[in-house]
Amino acid sequence: AIILIATLKRELGELDRIKRIVKVVGFVNCSDEFGDQPKVINGASDLFAEVFGEAGRHARSAVGSNALPLGIATEVECVVEIINS
Repeated sequence: AIILIATLKRELGELDRIKRIVKVVGFVNCSDEFGDQPKVINGASDLFAEVFGEAGRHARSAVGSNALPLGIATEVECVVEIINS
């Protein structure tokens, strides 16, 4: 989520242009027996809420996967509504 926020700032210039975080999808690299994917992705959701306040509240999906690119532990993507400048 930190990298997503940094990318948004770089692309938009200012985080004030973010109207709201619409949706977050998180993938967790895990075994078939692991069932706490939502707890892992809570970190991203909590950070968006802390940084953006009410505008950071969003719909969310958390999915387990047996492999992610380059062996990463998690992958997070988001849909963001922006204010046109």
